[in-house]
Amino acid sequence: MSNPNGPYPGRQLFIGLTADSRPALAYLVTGRSPQSRERLAVAADDSIRIDPIGQQEHVPLRFHYPSVKFDNQTGMAVVSNGIQTEAIFETYRLLLIAGTAPTGDYLEKVLNGAGSEPDSLNTPRIAGVITSAGDGKPVFIVGIVTQGAPARAFEVKPEPGVLTGISTYKGSLESPEAFGPASELPRLQPSGKTAKDLAEYLYEISEATYQGDDIRVCAIGGVLSGDGSWSHHIINRHQTE
Repeated sequence: MSNPNGPYPGRQLFIGLTADSRPALAYLVTGRSPQSRERLAVAADDSIRIDPIGQQEHVPLRFHYPSVKFDNQTGMAVVSNGIQTEAIFETYRLLLIAGTAPTGDYLEKVLNGAGSEPDSLNTPRIAGVITSAGDGKPVFIVGIVTQGAPARAFEVKPEPGVLTGISTYKGSLESPEAFGPASELPRLQPSGKTAKDLAEYLYEISEATYQGDDIRVCAIGGVLSGDGSWSHHIINRHQTE
């Protein structure tokens, strides 16, 4: 199988249920330029960051940001491609504490406030939320904001063994275009049940080259265990070569 968004999804996230019905997430980073590939995912406490390698300049608005944030007390998790991660996390954590229904409206408000990224491609901001409603059942929401259009959020209906996602680009290596909010959301059906399984699956199906170089930067998998805590696994390009 190949990546459902084509050879160049840019940054891409998926949320849903493992084959044994555990809430799960997966995140992929790819890059066409050498600079964009000089990154790696780093775990720190309850977060996973995308950080520069070595002495590379830290650029928080584009390349370097918190990509995943977990709450092992409530089982909530947020994954996104930029600085909006923590704002989304705190918003839905407050909703959970207050007992307010976690609808997609809140995700749209945060994404609208952030807008698309300030780069030459006006890269969309994307995000995924895994939380729960008052009945304790998991709630899955993905969202995107593109240049010149309001943000859109979608509640994902969970199915065992299915992860639903969204990406920044449609998939063209030569001329990347923003993924359209009206497009069909990509889906994965991995048979694996662990965070390692999910990270490896997404990394392997996303192999592609641009100007002779592998575009993959990293992949992250996360799975919620029965005790409400998250396990995660990271694959970094610079640790697999």
